[in-house]
Amino acid sequence: MLKSAIKRFSQLLVLMMVSTLALAAESYQEGTHYIRLSKPVPVSVPGKIEVAELFWYGCPHCFEFEPYVESWSKNLPDDVNFERVPATFSKLWQTHAGAFYAAAALGIGDKLHGDFFNRIHRNNEKLADVDSLAKFFANYGVTEDEAKKALKSFGVKSRVQQAGARIRGYQALGVPGLVINGKYRIDTGMAGSWTNMLKIAEYLVEQERNAVK
Repeated sequence: MLKSAIKRFSQLLVLMMVSTLALAAESYQEGTHYIRLSKPVPVSVPGKIEVAELFWYGCPHCFEFEPYVESWSKNLPDDVNFERVPATFSKLWQTHAGAFYAAAALGIGDKLHGDFFNRIHRNNEKLADVDSLAKFFANYGVTEDEAKKALKSFGVKSRVQQAGARIRGYQALGVPGLVINGKYRIDTGMAGSWTNMLKIAEYLVEQERNAVK
């Protein structure tokens, strides 16, 4: 009797798990919760599943989303590559994109990323030109001259152009957004919440992982 009861209970658990997975799969629909891109965009690290965050430092919604995606990105599996792609929809956006890549080139990107958002949205600083950006960078162990050189460098300008090309390839019209493996874009309005954006991303990552098995 006991063995039979345990067996029936185990079967019930399996059915519940299958049902839960099926409901999860049905809850995220292409065209409703995410968009499949008409033409895939190449990923930065071949062999890994890419999650690209589209953002702009001046965007209040990106500022709100940042703590969620920052915490989430730290716990991703080894087969997932997370990277940020700054949007370049205007001259100011391009300036901030350049600052993002200049900071990375100087090795201070991770240190100042969160503070960049805070300076704009909490301190009401503009950080809209080379001089103000250089002074900001100087708080992180580089000189203003080093910062200006990086901000004006050909390499940084090239990275900004590449980011612009990726944004166009993603067919993005705004930020924040997530692009999974260069194939699927998740927008705020479609997801409904910051948490749901990340859940949809996890679902699509798993879809991509299963596709190569």
